[in-house]
Amino acid sequence: MRTWVLLLAAIAVEVTGTLSLRASQDHRAWLLLVVAGYLASFYFLALVLRTGMPVGVAYGVWGAVGTAATAVLAAMIFGDPFTGPIVVGIGLIIAGVLMVELGSRHPAGEDGSP
Repeated sequence: MRTWVLLLAAIAVEVTGTLSLRASQDHRAWLLLVVAGYLASFYFLALVLRTGMPVGVAYGVWGAVGTAATAVLAAMIFGDPFTGPIVVGIGLIIAGVLMVELGSRHPAGEDGSP
């Protein structure tokens, strides 16, 4: 549970940083939030990895959920396009991450060695 909360925190601050990057095009003061968001995101991601979550799963979920959230929020906040192909692309990214997560699980009693 703690691992997923940390991962959600990493995603939230990364999305905040990315949206702030877009906002900084008009107001340079937003750059401070960009830097803080990205630094905090990598800090939380490092904590997630310390809990033992495989890097492929952590980074995949972080990237996929971050991409989806950024696309949705950028459409709402900045009026960025959110078309059918974008929705399908996000769905495919999330499906791929789910496959990585499922593939990283080992059946009970299996040590994962080849």
